[in-house]
Amino acid sequence: MVTLQGTSVYLRALEPEDLDFVYQIENDESIWEISSTQTPYSRFLIRQYLEQAQQDIYQAKQLRLAICKTATEDAIGLIDLFDFDPLHKRAGVGILIQKEEHHEQGFGSEALGLLINYAFTHLHLHQLYANISTDNQPSLALFAKFGFEKVGVKKQWIFARGTYHDEALFQLIQTT
Repeated sequence: MVTLQGTSVYLRALEPEDLDFVYQIENDESIWEISSTQTPYSRFLIRQYLEQAQQDIYQAKQLRLAICKTATEDAIGLIDLFDFDPLHKRAGVGILIQKEEHHEQGFGSEALGLLINYAFTHLHLHQLYANISTDNQPSLALFAKFGFEKVGVKKQWIFARGTYHDEALFQLIQTT
């Protein structure tokens, strides 16, 4: 699993043991605006999701991986390819590092680099895209670091915290 192995993190498929971790993330109301969620998920639904998460990306049209610290093997976040389109060779990218203590440590950056490499070299994608709230400065900086370019802004796209927020669309197109 060299492709998904970095210096500080590695990416792995979700396991049944990740139930509590995924449950906590999916039911954290503070991040619902990122995932467009408005209702809580039961452990039963998360368990069903984890059972189906082992489907091939060509079947499920998405791939969710746990971001794990190499030193402890603890999952600290999730990274996704979603809206996978094999015909047009593109997919959306989403990333979340769960706890504040793991923010600004380089884990998200390393995980995104690993996923980009995997998407272009193993899945042979032509492009990746990300939808990012224009007030999410850490995510804007992270995706810009990897060459994602802002190609548009969806005005007043997200209603959160009692007001509307713009969301930017970023693309990374493989040039080789």
